[in-house]
Amino acid sequence: MFDALYEQFNTPGFLYGVFVAIAVAATILTVAMPLMETDILGARMKSVAVERERIRARERDRSNKQDGKGNVRFAQQGFMKQVAEQFQLKKWLTTDKARMQLAMAGYRGEPAEVAFMFFRLVTPIVMFILAILYIFFLIEWDQSDMIKLAACMAVAYAGIKAPEVYLSNLASKRKVSLNRAYPNALDLLLICVESGMSIEHSFRKVSQEIGVESVPMAEEFGLATAEMSYLPERRLAFENLAERTGLPAMKSLATVLSQSEKYGTPLGGGLRVLAQESRDERMIAAEKKAAAMPPKLTVPMILFFLPVLICVIVFPAVIGAMGWK
Repeated sequence: MFDALYEQFNTPGFLYGVFVAIAVAATILTVAMPLMETDILGARMKSVAVERERIRARERDRSNKQDGKGNVRFAQQGFMKQVAEQFQLKKWLTTDKARMQLAMAGYRGEPAEVAFMFFRLVTPIVMFILAILYIFFLIEWDQSDMIKLAACMAVAYAGIKAPEVYLSNLASKRKVSLNRAYPNALDLLLICVESGMSIEHSFRKVSQEIGVESVPMAEEFGLATAEMSYLPERRLAFENLAERTGLPAMKSLATVLSQSEKYGTPLGGGLRVLAQESRDERMIAAEKKAAAMPPKLTVPMILFFLPVLICVIVFPAVIGAMGWK
């Protein structure tokens, strides 16, 4: 039976059909890929609009409280919300550090916080149960029950830290995107300010233009525009922008904007200095990477390039010396 299958698979017609099927599938996938791409910028800007409405509602509620009016809040429905409220997860699972990590990772609002609390509760429990089933029942591990239980506890501890590690990785990737787009965003902001636009219109214009290069940067500038419109002081919007991004360069930008807002110093000169510093820092970082390339290439060259080069140079001489044809 296997010989017949082997002979069938080795026939030219079957191989030709396989290659044609692969080529057709690749062609269809190439044509369909542009149609399957989602509008990431549109989705993120939609979330920015939702956040803008949330800020507006929050400021409206604050003003209503100051005026002595009532404030009606609609409870968020959902299984995660019910679990969080029933176990009072907000008291012992939510911290300022976790909330800041959520903001740096691009997740804002109460639904993101509730989801983080829910997974922070459920993940260690699920991983502990799976570890017990795997260690005690599925495998034969010649160890004592205490060691097995300790291994299960270690897996549960890893489950506790897993949501934080996931958020940390997302925040790091987002910070890389923000750092790459920061010099261009600063140049655009400088052009808008020097053309006579107000700071709100400048931030809005930058958020519209920088989205092609970095969606997180467009999102942050859009949120800063919303906060400048509804917060009592612009300084708070600038400080929130620096805290959400976590970039030292963005903190310098927030300082320049706050000083210009408070003391009336020229904004164009400060932005020009920051733009030049950002370009210089990018050039220094590129020079550091270029200087680190030779030591990193030494081991790959010894392992991969030199043996091939020696074979190419030596083998023809060996073949000629031995008289092979």
